[in-house]
Amino acid sequence: QVQLVQSGGGLVHAGDSLRLSCTLSGQLFRNYVIAWFRQGPGKDREFVAATTWNGGGTQYRDSVKGRFTISRDNAEKTVYLQMDSLIPEDTAVYYCAGDHSPRILYHFSVYDTWGQGTQVTVSS
Repeated sequence: QVQLVQSGGGLVHAGDSLRLSCTLSGQLFRNYVIAWFRQGPGKDREFVAATTWNGGGTQYRDSVKGRFTISRDNAEKTVYLQMDSLIPEDTAVYYCAGDHSPRILYHFSVYDTWGQGTQVTVSS
């Protein structure tokens, strides 16, 4: 069984950067997807970015393209979300999520493993 443990987050000013980490433990099979979701106050949980563990590609929501970068360190079994040029609209609780899937899926309901969540607050 895969478990996900998150670190990072915090309070920053607009224009600053943050990096979130999601470390995996347990057995991974060949096809595995790690995604980042976020949930702002009074909002639905939304897809932010995702990567496949076997290097099949990455996807981003339009509003973070060019500002956020998802990457992974297979040896450390860690996925990172580098967030640059942060804006107040990025304020949310961020979650990493995993699923045994050959391709990236965008709805949170299909992911069966979740990190504990971490708060990101961007002040204007």
